[in-house]
This record gives sequence, structure tokens and C-alpha cells, in this order.
Amino acid sequence: MPDDVSPAPNHYGAAAHRPAPQHPSPSIPLTPAPDPRPPAIPSPSPFSPGPAAPAAERLRVVVADDNPVVRAGLGVLLSGRADIQVVAEAADGREAYERTLEHRPDVVLLDVRMPGVDGISALPHLVGIAPVLMLTYSRESEIVHEALRLGAGGYLVHGEFTANQLVQAVRDTKDGRANFTVTAADALLAHMRHGTPPQRGPLPEGLGSALATAPAPPPAHTAEPSEGLSQLQPVVGQSSVSGGSVSTPNRQQYGLSSREVEVMDLIASGMSNQQIAATCFISEKTVKNHINRIFTKLHSATRSEAIAHWLGTAPRTPGRQP
Repeated sequence: MPDDVSPAPNHYGAAAHRPAPQHPSPSIPLTPAPDPRPPAIPSPSPFSPGPAAPAAERLRVVVADDNPVVRAGLGVLLSGRADIQVVAEAADGREAYERTLEHRPDVVLLDVRMPGVDGISALPHLVGIAPVLMLTYSRESEIVHEALRLGAGGYLVHGEFTANQLVQAVRDTKDGRANFTVTAADALLAHMRHGTPPQRGPLPEGLGSALATAPAPPPAHTAEPSEGLSQLQPVVGQSSVSGGSVSTPNRQQYGLSSREVEVMDLIASGMSNQQIAATCFISEKTVKNHINRIFTKLHSATRSEAIAHWLGTAPRTPGRQP
């Protein structure tokens, strides 16, 4: 065909164009060339939370208390902190010793009144393994002194501290700094001023009763579970938190429920309704309901009268049964 021949028109009247000849395009590398500039480091946001502490660096805690509600509450509170981990729980002193041997925690939180082996009896065996912070509702001055004499690293009374203060006390105990709530601090101050603790009678029956026969804590590398506490005798009473009583056996005649016994013990120790509510993890309204039933059963109209009946110091009225 001659070069000057025009393309034939299509059926719309326009000339049809032939496609341009294809020429190979230069190859484009799929991987981009590296950027010689250093990568940009994003600045941290002031609103973003800090990184959680590695598990190996978290402060490890054993909680020993015979009340499962208290143990659960402490577990949630402490394990909710980025630098603290509750590694084990115990319901009495013997179990606290076994769990402490097993886990080698940084801190042990220890109640005083527990069934079986109480906290005072277990304390000298625990302090050879880990620092111990007493966490209890027992406010008696002689108990505070005995716990400190046996090596406790601090003493907190339920109802006298906030959640943040408890967390800080746990951290301080690991670092060797002592923490005391008001009741414990007053007892310690009185001892420092007078040189001897106030004479308020012996420890409640069953508390520390086995200290004279208990063997010394075995070395950490050779100790076997339960071996160090094998000779300890169980206490006579049981913690009021779990429904028992460690004194005045005629209290059973009043017919109080286990919770009412707990509340009445706390009333007798001097706690307010707010402190009792915090200790028992119940509302103040529930505390008041318990107190109303307690007053009826103890034939009492006031707090002081109920305490007198509960402690056996109230004069008996002829013809009226307790």
C-alpha cells in the first residue's frame, strides 16, 4: 500500500487509527532505594500509659488471711498495679509458711488471728525467708509489740489506711522501710517513751502459744515445706473474721451469727462503722443492720453497753438471761 493512502473511515465517518507500535519500556526495580536519612522517632504522647514492668521485675507478694473475701480483695487491688503480683494465697500460718517457701516472694502480708497456726506463731518462721507486713484488724497493743519483736516489717490495721497507702506500704516493706497505721504507731511510741509496752495483760488465748516450743526457722536452702512448723500447736480460738472467737466462751449464749460475731469483735476493738465496713468489705448500711440485730440479742441500747456484755464486764440483772 502506498505511504500516502489515508486510513479508511469507520462506520461513524471518523478515520480509524491504528495502534502505535509497542516499544519495550525500561525496567523499574520493585524494591525502592534505601532512604539515607535516619528513621524518625515518634515523640511519646503525654496521655499514653507507661509500659508495664516486665514480669521478672514485678514485686511478688503472698497474702495470708483466713477470710477469702479479704484475700480476693487484696489480690485484685495489688495485682491491678503494674509493678506488683500476688503469687499465692494462704488461709493460715502453716499454709503461709509453705507458700512462702515455695514462691520466695518479696513481701508477705500476714493476718494475726487465723485458724490452725496463727500469724504470731508463724511470723518468726516467715521473716527468715521474706519481709513480713502485718495486715490485720487486731489492734491490741501487746499484739503489735509482739509482732514487731518477732521481726514484722510494719503493722497496718484494717480501716486505718487507704488503698494507695497499702500499695505504698507493700513497696516500702520490700525496700526495708517500715509503715504503721495510727494504732500501731501509738503502741510503738508508748514503748519508746516508757521502755516497756503497756501492761494490758497477756496475748489473747491461743495467740503465740506455741512460740516457746517452735524450732528456729531452717536455712532457706535446706528447708522443707511444713518442717519448720511441724511442732506448732493449733490455736484454741479462730479469727473473728471467719466466725470464731478467742475469748469469753459464754459468748455463744447470745446466739450471734458468724458475721455478727465478727462485727461485734470489731466494735469491741474500738472501730467505727466506717472502719468496720472497710474491714469487712461491706457497706455502712449493712454494718448498721448487723449492729441493730446485735444490740437486740445482747439486750443493749448503746455501743458501750453492748461491749460490756460482750466482754463479760456488764453487771448481771436478776431474772434476765443474756
